[in-house]
Formats: sequence, C-alpha cells, structure tokens
Amino acid sequence: MRDADGMAVASFVMGLAGLLVFNVVLGPCALVLGSLALLRGTARRGRALLGISLGVADLAVLAAVTAADQSFSWSLGG
Repeated sequence: MRDADGMAVASFVMGLAGLLVFNVVLGPCALVLGSLALLRGTARRGRALLGISLGVADLAVLAAVTAADQSFSWSLGG
C-alpha cells in the first residue's frame, strides 16, 4: 500500500513538472505511475487521478507544440 501511495504522489509531481519541461518523458511516466497506483489500491486516489490527468495534459501540450512548429521542443524566445 505504501508503494502505491508513493506512486500516486510521483505521478502527480511528474505530471505537474511535465507541463513545463520534458513533457515527452514525464507525461507518459505520470500516466503509467498513476495507473499502477490505482491498480494497487492507493489511499491517495485523488493524487493518482490528478497525475493521470496531468500526464494527458502533458501529451496534449506536446501535440499542440509539435503541430505548431513541427518540433519536439518549445522556447520562450522568438
């Protein structure tokens, strides 16, 4: 149970960080860890669901940026 709780928190943190950097890596990791946490019966179900949602958002941001400029990265400068 304790491992599942850690996975739920890690999923949330990775999903949140993935919105800013390395969304191509952190997004799928957030999805996998959140799903595993739910399958293992975590007590932190909300964090696992947020991690999954943020992982999906990471991949959506990646798709939008890729469609906008045909690259896998984005920058704040022009």
